Amino acid sequence: MTMKQVQFTETVLRDANQSLIATRLPFANFAPILQTLDQAGYYSLECWGGATFDSCLRYLGEDPWERLRQIRKACPNTKLQMLLRGQNLLGYKHYPDDVVRAFVRKSVENGMDIIRIFDALNDLRNIETAVDETLKCGAHASGTLCFTASPIHTLNNFAQLAVQLEKMGVQSICIKDMAGIMGPKEAYDLVRAIKQSVQLPVVVHTHNTTGLGPMTLLKAAEAGADVIDTALSAFSGGTSQPATETMAYALRQMGCEVRLNDKIVKEANDFFQPLVKNFIAEGLLNPTVLGTSPDALIYQIPGGMLSNLVAQLTAQNKLGLLDEVLTETPRVREDLGYPPLVTPMSQMVGAQAASNVLAGARYKNISKEVRAYVRGEYGKAPGQINPELQHKILGDDPPITCRFADLLPPGLEAAKAELGSRATCEEDILSYIAFPQQAETFFAAREAKRSKTFPYVLRKVED
Repeated sequence: MTMKQVQFTETVLRDANQSLIATRLPFANFAPILQTLDQAGYYSLECWGGATFDSCLRYLGEDPWERLRQIRKACPNTKLQMLLRGQNLLGYKHYPDDVVRAFVRKSVENGMDIIRIFDALNDLRNIETAVDETLKCGAHASGTLCFTASPIHTLNNFAQLAVQLEKMGVQSICIKDMAGIMGPKEAYDLVRAIKQSVQLPVVVHTHNTTGLGPMTLLKAAEAGADVIDTALSAFSGGTSQPATETMAYALRQMGCEVRLNDKIVKEANDFFQPLVKNFIAEGLLNPTVLGTSPDALIYQIPGGMLSNLVAQLTAQNKLGLLDEVLTETPRVREDLGYPPLVTPMSQMVGAQAASNVLAGARYKNISKEVRAYVRGEYGKAPGQINPELQHKILGDDPPITCRFADLLPPGLEAAKAELGSRATCEEDILSYIAFPQQAETFFAAREAKRSKTFPYVLRKVED
């Protein structure tokens, strides 16, 4: 019996290089292959959002908006896709609704087709504004469920969230397994449960950190998943996604219809292979991230979170305490009501676990981020927060129960006033709101370059 068509989202331009080389892939490195990627037959090219915005400004000296425009120009035939952290946008805190709406609107105006929108706590109140604006702008809103395993994250729980997302108006449901901990049976059962609950396409995103990735995607496809995330083989495996070419081959053997052009996919991969060798030679790609780390199945710690813990302990010459920190991490997560370990929760939980171990006492030092989380500034915890910890932080004060963004004043006009003539367009204002210091440094460098090289007509800041 022939199975249904399975489509592919290619992640080499965003999550694959974010996972392997910390998003240090300059636009100039991949610009020559964009027209080829555009002819490969992908469902979408994930090319923006996540950490790309921060990395462009902070490390690459690029305008992220210009990068998006150039990709759009080179890829007229393929849908472009981005990852958006709901009310957090691409940063690490909640932004006011006027900023969220402006960011979504400008993303679509500059070429974005599909916006994959998630909240780290699966608190759907925190994605409503972004979803609403995406739909108003005529783009595709992909409502996202952050997969995690805990006593409260059940099949029924996820299926009910999918129903809520469908009512919100999203056009697809994405299962986002950021740590690569979703096994093949879990994927099969979850895709089936969602398919039985909603009438929307289901997208599955995972990583190969634990080695489960290809098996998980195969079983997801068997259960009826419509789209899977993969990476060209040169940038696949380890903390990245399973390989595009391998998954296409396996799915065809299983009887699925795969419309990728293998010859063009190979041409694209051949282009990236020498780049990967250069990144390894330069030390930017550490071969260890290409390995398999089944310990993540025990600790549920994503690869990026683990590298942050190692760096934090190494900086204090305490790497010998890593095992203790790894053991403490699930305990902290339980105390905080089992939040999924995805940005910014992964950093928050990991840093607090390290602090507990280094201090030799649990919660002797509590980070400002954890305090804000317990106050309700990030949304509703999936489970119950440890009452003793909550009292230690809040005393007798009740936590915030409303959507935190409802308490935030508008931010767009204030940022426009702060920047003044340094902003040449609304995109600049949004860059500044998301990453003030990095944006100002970039603006100064851009202005210096303009004044030395050629006359430049400023784009008018929109009223």
